[in-house]
Amino acid sequence: MSTSGTPTIPDDLDFDPDALRAKYREERDRRLRTDGRLHHQRPEGRFGYYAEDPYTGAETPRSPLTDQVDVVVVGGGFGGLLAASRLRQAGVQRIRVIEKGGDFGGTWYWNRYPGIHCDIESYVYLPLLEEVGTVPEWKYSPGAEILRHAQAIARKYDLYRDACFRTAVRELRWDERTAEWVVGTDREDRIRARHVVVSHGTLDQPKLPGIPGIDTFRGHTFHTSRWDYDYTGGSADGGLVGLADRRVALIGTGATAIQVVPHLGRDSQHLYVFQRTPSSVDTRGNRRTDPAWVRTLTPGWQRRRRDNFLAVVSGERVEEDLVGDGWTSSARLLQKLIPTDAYTGLSPEERETADEIADFQKMNEIRARVAAEIDDPTTAEALKPWYRYLCKRPTFSDEYLATFNRENVTLVDTADHGGVERLTETGVVVGDREYEVDCVIFATGFEVGMSDVLRGRLPVHGRGGLALLEYWREGPRTLHGFYSHGFPNLFHLGALHKAASVNFVHVLDEQATHIAEVVAEARRRGALVEPTAGAEAAWVDDLGRNAPDQYRFQSECTPGYYNNEGRPRPRGGTYADGPVAFHRLLRRWRAEGGMDEVLGASS
Repeated sequence: MSTSGTPTIPDDLDFDPDALRAKYREERDRRLRTDGRLHHQRPEGRFGYYAEDPYTGAETPRSPLTDQVDVVVVGGGFGGLLAASRLRQAGVQRIRVIEKGGDFGGTWYWNRYPGIHCDIESYVYLPLLEEVGTVPEWKYSPGAEILRHAQAIARKYDLYRDACFRTAVRELRWDERTAEWVVGTDREDRIRARHVVVSHGTLDQPKLPGIPGIDTFRGHTFHTSRWDYDYTGGSADGGLVGLADRRVALIGTGATAIQVVPHLGRDSQHLYVFQRTPSSVDTRGNRRTDPAWVRTLTPGWQRRRRDNFLAVVSGERVEEDLVGDGWTSSARLLQKLIPTDAYTGLSPEERETADEIADFQKMNEIRARVAAEIDDPTTAEALKPWYRYLCKRPTFSDEYLATFNRENVTLVDTADHGGVERLTETGVVVGDREYEVDCVIFATGFEVGMSDVLRGRLPVHGRGGLALLEYWREGPRTLHGFYSHGFPNLFHLGALHKAASVNFVHVLDEQATHIAEVVAEARRRGALVEPTAGAEAAWVDDLGRNAPDQYRFQSECTPGYYNNEGRPRPRGGTYADGPVAFHRLLRRWRAEGGMDEVLGASS
């Protein structure tokens, strides 16, 4: 199979591209707002209870820590787990993971809502399967299986021994005298660490909609990432018996709602789904893992499969698509989110035209599926997504659409009313109608792509007390997205100045492997890890010259978190040629003496 090359534009299309463009603009304009009513707020202050941990009970008192470790890893999701595990494989012994939650797992610790599954195939999404010695039970794992695997990784690499849970890092300060980081926390800890790895997740801070009256509603409320099973009954598998006599409002129709709605529709007395923009919903086809297939696996199977998936969705040439799902079949369309250097042979104008035609064809299929599955024509029309494929995160479900055929499920389209107007003491108001409900559930997502470091909630002070955000006042400055001049032995995991992919855990593992190899070499040399100013500047300049410009595409998209609610930023700070090329660059850099650019100073 080849996912690259020169595409062929059909001579006789069964649709009018100009009409679709006009329809997309019309639907986008319905949802563009300038009055601030769609802004979100953090769950803090009087809304702080929305972010409380419902899983581990009361915080256990302990004395502040003042000890010394080799590495502090900030964050216990898959990024932190992978960094700590790869460092352990590299021979680092004293590793302390500091995590706000009560256990490892990150987003899979916090999110336990009914129906939760990963939308990336589990055989490529769950890391370190061969090292841990397991194969997932499902092609697309439920959340509980993913959480168990995260905890199994922590046990495998003895990460529980020094971990600090229910603890938030509040400051990182470099001590020039001892060449260590002093890590301050909200538990009054003052931990010294030779190295620090910051792995704040991209989906760890829930968002609440800025809806007037949110604090006056007298019924029950909660965010999907803090699901209240004491109220609903049941479990992540469903059976929400506590809702049998309850009228429930769900606000939000993104990836979480796609999984939650079938359970709420099945178990609630009545479910009202409040939608601003419909998601694109493709088929899922989940199934249990075939034991006969497992018996055919040979050592290295996961790396081969994972690399194959990354290559396919990045547009690379492959002989076979090993995963064969909705992501890989739509690989060409993903470049609008994850740019790549794989598609060649056309001028930019020809390439854009070909891409748009392929996008129209895919979205026509998705809209046709809505029409085929929904009985009521008005509801079907409201559920059709009129935008390009990568304007919103694609979703997959075999149950979501059919739920709207139930008599006890009502779709409330809010696009023409500026979203939900307000909450009253007894219900949700849209336009001139109030929907009386007993419970409001917010499926309104998370702050995306902004760590506590970037938002200033975790101050970082390097050499001479210089604040990292002051150093970055004109934009982030790093080498390869990992480290900055003046901030020795400090590493950043995530998408900043690197390359992302739909399987973000894979790219985190590549980053963790890179950090572990750099740290191991620094320990051998007795050196600090700090890029030269010249190497850092060259990387930033290269990113600036080659950064993909998606501004026009994002401007034409329906508002959402991908395009900053209809206000896209001109260029992003990501590597232009995609993840396959970026990982190749890192491996070549390590093999060809690149570490000399970061290991010059003695510790």
